[in-house]
Amino acid sequence: MHDIRAIRDNPAAFDKGLASRGLEPLSTALIGLDDARKAAISAAQGAQEKRNALSKEIGAAKKAKDEARAQELMAEVARLKEEAPALDAAADAAGKALAERLAAIPNLPGADVPEGRDEHDNVEKSRFEGRGLAQEGRQHFELGEAMGLMDFETAAKLSGSRFVVLKGQIARLERALGQFMLDLHTGEHGYTEVVPPLLVRDEAMFGTAQLPKFRDDQFAAIQGSPEIAQESGAPNRWLIPTAEVPLTNLVREAILAEDELPLRFTALTPCFRAEAGAAGRDTRGMLRQHQFSKVELVSVTAPERSTEEHERMLACAEAVLKRLDIPFRVVTLCTGDMGFAAAKTYDIEAWLPGQKTYREISSCSVCGDFQARRMEARYRPKEGKGVAYVHTLNGSGVAVGRALIAVMENYQNPDGSITIPSALAPYMGGLNRIEGHR
Repeated sequence: MHDIRAIRDNPAAFDKGLASRGLEPLSTALIGLDDARKAAISAAQGAQEKRNALSKEIGAAKKAKDEARAQELMAEVARLKEEAPALDAAADAAGKALAERLAAIPNLPGADVPEGRDEHDNVEKSRFEGRGLAQEGRQHFELGEAMGLMDFETAAKLSGSRFVVLKGQIARLERALGQFMLDLHTGEHGYTEVVPPLLVRDEAMFGTAQLPKFRDDQFAAIQGSPEIAQESGAPNRWLIPTAEVPLTNLVREAILAEDELPLRFTALTPCFRAEAGAAGRDTRGMLRQHQFSKVELVSVTAPERSTEEHERMLACAEAVLKRLDIPFRVVTLCTGDMGFAAAKTYDIEAWLPGQKTYREISSCSVCGDFQARRMEARYRPKEGKGVAYVHTLNGSGVAVGRALIAVMENYQNPDGSITIPSALAPYMGGLNRIEGHR
């Protein structure tokens, strides 16, 4: 959420930030809404102050036995009291109009974010060659289906398109990947493991900026039948699109001590997204699924440490692929390709021999105080008075389903079997190769 005071102080900088995201200037419209809000509040407060003053005059008139004047004043107070609800409602409506407009505006890019329109303008930061870029190989779904361990047809019967049933050794491989990532992040990187709720309220989704703009991209859950839910007024809850939502909202409406920061959380959860990519793209396989598993990383820091924390988070996510010896590259997203809440984002893209290209496997973003304002998440600095908003960061550490794809394609053998990476050996019960249906 943006601070209207900061927009008023420097409207040109705000509009420049919007322009870098391909958006039209909004500062004039927002300042106009704020002026209307202030005028409505002033009118309501002025009327209340006048009522209070007239009430005192009534007492004085009665004391002076001026009944005519007292009656006149009482009539005026009654009129003002009758108008008060409309004035209060106008003030509330003006405040809501401004808040709704601000909530629909994305975060502004950091000064060091490259400008550009789309993914073609992203800037490569680094590469890790690992075991080398294999130029030949089958795609993961070809390998999995040939083994009888990856079943999209049955999943479609159960749930529709963009779901999969994993079986046997591939199911175990996915479980091993998630456990390996959690052990790495908690054991070596200092993250606290959390098992969060998978259903969250509107307020939590708003806090991390999935609502209101991306409402249609989410899966909503209702209690009971739609008719009963509507009659009972039972609240909607949302299946989490990522554990970023519950993990970041752990500090919702909190005032932390600076000594508590940074906070670092990680979780392995299923994730659910109604929007699964552009129509016609990646319709085969596991790259774009409505349900997938992901290890999430979330940090909450003091503002002056967030840039450093962003680089640290990236290194933690990179460590997963380095241990698996998967080739990857890191790109800095341009202004036109960043997510709604991000001020700066690094994407890690794993090499997939089956597609002969790099595909995203992790995004690590620093959000500044954008989410903190929506959540009212603050801290008390050691020096100085008052409180300030924390900075929040989130990243995939990494997407488990996509890591499964990367392992299958990079460790495939000519006979269609898959070698188990050495880092996963402790999690596979002595199995060193996946060969087929077991």
